Amino acid sequence: MPATLIYPTPEDVETAFYKAIVQRDLIALMSVWAEDDEIICIHPTGAHLSGFAAIQTSWRSILGGSARMEIRRQRVARWNGMLISVHHMIEHLHLNKKVNGPIQATHIYLRGPHGWRLTCRHASPGGAPMLIPEKERRVLH
Repeated sequence: MPATLIYPTPEDVETAFYKAIVQRDLIALMSVWAEDDEIICIHPTGAHLSGFAAIQTSWRSILGGSARMEIRRQRVARWNGMLISVHHMIEHLHLNKKVNGPIQATHIYLRGPHGWRLTCRHASPGGAPMLIPEKERRVLH
């Protein structure tokens, strides 16, 4: 699938990713991924997927279910550079209003000719990490 949308920031990619999941829109979901055989998606089940086709097949299966999905997320850390951005968050997946999680998720975004794209998602089941109070956080550049 050619990347036709241009995402100006990693945050735009992240917003589009979660919106596509809730709307069960596979085309929109795959538009945030880099079209590359080196992209990786690791689901909370531990399934390791590599390459655009494998990731698309997996998400097609997930989005094809009958449960109503909503994801609430809390940003834990973010590292932004000129060409790479890493976001770590805690996700709470709501399936038919039943809360599942927490899930720890890390996304790696790269900037290329079509703006920013998701190149790696690693999601694992697990408790919320110890959060650093806002006033004590530092932004690393």
